[in-house]
Amino acid sequence: MSSAKVLIIDYGVGNLLSVRRGFEYCGAEVEISSDPEAILNAPHVVLPGVGAFANAMEALAKGSLVEVIQTIAKKGTPLLAICLGMQMLMDESEEFGITAGLGLIPGRVVPIPSLTMDGSNQKIPHIGWSELIPSSSKSNWKNTILENTILGDSVYFVHSFMANPINPDHRIADCLYGGNSISAVIGYNNVIGCQFHPEKSGEVGLNLLKRFLQF
Repeated sequence: MSSAKVLIIDYGVGNLLSVRRGFEYCGAEVEISSDPEAILNAPHVVLPGVGAFANAMEALAKGSLVEVIQTIAKKGTPLLAICLGMQMLMDESEEFGITAGLGLIPGRVVPIPSLTMDGSNQKIPHIGWSELIPSSSKSNWKNTILENTILGDSVYFVHSFMANPINPDHRIADCLYGGNSISAVIGYNNVIGCQFHPEKSGEVGLNLLKRFLQF
């Protein structure tokens, strides 16, 4: 059986090496590219991202990649967006003013609440390991990117903002931070986003990458 192939988009913003190593560990044949034609023809595409939303969207625009990503999403190519990449799937972000996103999953990126549910101050950014729980619209993770994930498995987060999809059905998994529900995994058809870093989340994260390669 031949290896699954995955292309990681290189637009100057993202942990390319660690994501590459994660997929290679899963047996994938990995290409890192900023070439629109290569992205359009790839069987699986990954959009990583770290840093500020506006800077990342500007980098995509400079590389003429916004429409390319929107095109592969529309034509059904499996797309996995990681951390900031997941936030860019939304319509817009409130980080440092309003900035338009890719518009692939309806919703907005908003700050993580600065208070816990009991009114105490909480540390921002959210950094560390948090447990995954089904979102309010999901009773289980069957037929999703998390099908091989166990309820309560922990993954590694580093973020100050969170994605809020308009449609609850687009939320696959949440985590709790100070009692507040934060979207951890979102999905709409072939487009999937995870707020945490699967490549830094041990066996749980690798299982997610393996599952993505099956799409």
